[in-house]
Amino acid sequence: YESAKDVLDRAASESRSLDATERESVDRAFAHMDELKARIDDMRALSEREAEIAEATEAHVEARTVTEPVVEAKSDDDLIRSLYRGEVRTVNFEQRDVTKGSTGAPVATSFYDQVLYLAREVGPMLRVSTVLNTSSGETLQIPSLSAYSTGTITTEGNTIGESDPTMNSFVELSAYKYSFLTQVSTELLEDSAVSITDLIATNVGNALGYAVNSALTTGDGSSKPKGVVAAAGSGVTGGTGQGGSFTYDELIELIYSTDAAARALPGFAVMASTSAIVDMRTLQDGAGNYVFSPSLDQATADRVVGYPLIENPAMAAVATGGAKSVVAGHMPSYMVRQVGGIRLDRSDDYAFADGLVTFRATFRVDGDLPIASHIKYFAGGAS
Repeated sequence: YESAKDVLDRAASESRSLDATERESVDRAFAHMDELKARIDDMRALSEREAEIAEATEAHVEARTVTEPVVEAKSDDDLIRSLYRGEVRTVNFEQRDVTKGSTGAPVATSFYDQVLYLAREVGPMLRVSTVLNTSSGETLQIPSLSAYSTGTITTEGNTIGESDPTMNSFVELSAYKYSFLTQVSTELLEDSAVSITDLIATNVGNALGYAVNSALTTGDGSSKPKGVVAAAGSGVTGGTGQGGSFTYDELIELIYSTDAAARALPGFAVMASTSAIVDMRTLQDGAGNYVFSPSLDQATADRVVGYPLIENPAMAAVATGGAKSVVAGHMPSYMVRQVGGIRLDRSDDYAFADGLVTFRATFRVDGDLPIASHIKYFAGGAS
């Protein structure tokens, strides 16, 4: 602009027209000014549009924030009290892998974990086995190998022979329903000072824990789970004149009757009834050393002949006539299938006249051992 103005001012002071060179210089300056003005107009229009979009977006977000409902997560106490008040008819407490930062979970998981913890305390099978969680209860087939392929020497130029692994028949896991009814007075439920979660969880955990642990231990597989004792392979039978108990040599023989690969896996342990553990605590080897080693803390299991010892009150007591009081093997080889989680249903009508609310707890499970050589049992002698 200043350059073009100087040329025009100089020609005006000399009272003359612009020559060709001056005209070209002024035209070039004006053309450049027009180009800059067009760019400025475009940038100004873009800036105005960005401001309009930002304003519209902000208004939209504010509107959503105001109108979007806020859903607060309910505690286990709130869920069970809602069940009592009839606001909901059923609550499923499912097992979920969630972190402390997770939000929006439709069902709290602490009640489920609390029940399962109590169930594991009254019996070890849900703690030491491999537990498979499924969302539905159709038959679950578990494959297993009975023999591996065999490698052989093949001389130069000859055809390599085929050797395929062989499979056992499928172990099929169903979903047997364990359930019971429990009743709570309306006065107790209405008392906010009472932890209804602890009350129900303790009752459910003990009732289902004893029933399920017993089935997963000694069930015969007929319309019930096949327990670890029934599914285990035959290991050692005690001698006569021992009152159904075992000697040090028989205990060692039982452990080494299992598959060598199973003994190398983490989770190999000895599981026994209470009376069998009493006998183990006084059992000595040939050198007069006790084979039982007590644990120094609650987090570590006691040990017998160097292996973890698990007490299972559902196992048979030491007795003659083939009582299976001890098993040894890789406990995670026993497979437990559970469907969904703990389900609670309620009824106001069942005991209406007594002022009681009836809860029904349901837990669906099954279990079996695909490879019998991974766990073996000791059976008491004939006499």
